[in-house]
Amino acid sequence: MYHSLTERVVSRVEALGRVGLFLADIGRSLPDGGTWLALTAQQMRRIGVDSLPIALFIAAFTGIVLALQSSYTFTGAVPLYFVGTLVGKTVMLELAPVLTGLALAGRGGANIAAELGTMRVTEQVDALETLAYNPTAYLVVPRVAAATIMFPVVVALAMGVGVTAGWITAINLLDLSTVEFVKGLQIFYRSKDVWFGLVKAVSFGFAIAVVGCGKGLNVRGGAAGVGKAATEAVALSAQLILVLDAFWALILL
Repeated sequence: MYHSLTERVVSRVEALGRVGLFLADIGRSLPDGGTWLALTAQQMRRIGVDSLPIALFIAAFTGIVLALQSSYTFTGAVPLYFVGTLVGKTVMLELAPVLTGLALAGRGGANIAAELGTMRVTEQVDALETLAYNPTAYLVVPRVAAATIMFPVVVALAMGVGVTAGWITAINLLDLSTVEFVKGLQIFYRSKDVWFGLVKAVSFGFAIAVVGCGKGLNVRGGAAGVGKAATEAVALSAQLILVLDAFWALILL
């Protein structure tokens, strides 16, 4: 039992060491802008723009559900215009960044891990090294940069769609006027609500891309290994999003 526990501790320490080396390798590859800058725009489209439909769909129905459930909760207790307060605060500070991050972890993180994993098992990564390319600068940095840049953009749009969906629901289903909804939205509004949610999105994007790239480049075992890497990338990315969300909540307090 003691031997097994020691092995697990050593394994965790080794894993942390590999993560540190991987992040250091990314940092060393940043000066090689000639390699990764030209590839970043393509990855921004694939990771960010192509993810907009699912992100905005989730945001729209999140706003609808928040408006309906908050009206049920507030009935007879507090003025109904507080629906705007709850929708605005919750969407901007929490649900838009986190739900969008989880959705993009499933879409973008799995895609990155599967793509790089396939390149690893088909020896395309080895071919890049043979041709004197830096695989990290060519494969990893563009994806990490694109995710870090595009996640806050997608989340900002999700915030707008979520609040708009809540507003439309409030005026059509809850007999709440636009003036009342906006009044509730403005009461406790702080500009920090927006930029804080975007800062969270930056950290989520970076974490998802790093995990996806790390899992993909370390694939072993052919097609089965690629599938396992994609699954592990999604699961670990989701866990990191929730841990980072708790971290940012402590910072906010």
